[in-house]
Amino acid sequence: MEIQSREEQDVTVVTVTGKMDALTAPDYQKTLHALIAEGRTDFVVDFEDLDYISSAGLREILSMAKVLKKKGGQVCFANVQGTVREVFEMSGFGTIFQMHDSVAAALAKAR
Repeated sequence: MEIQSREEQDVTVVTVTGKMDALTAPDYQKTLHALIAEGRTDFVVDFEDLDYISSAGLREILSMAKVLKKKGGQVCFANVQGTVREVFEMSGFGTIFQMHDSVAAALAKAR
């Protein structure tokens, strides 16, 4: 799994590529918690190139959301598609989190 981040008008866009499973989810947690520790609280997570997510990945997403909520922040997701979207829908994450068809749409809603 590869994780990259960039800033776009006070929103941190995090791009995740590959698979988020029990082996890689801790990397996601470490990266996102480091960004939060730097004071970043508004996130758009781009899953366009995420091929797979397991329950371990879902746990890390939920953990991040809880931390952000305590800090008055928010997270939304862009380009959630294919089997990753199916997992989001089956787990109820599709109703918990905002999902957008593009990073641009997510950024527009985040502002």
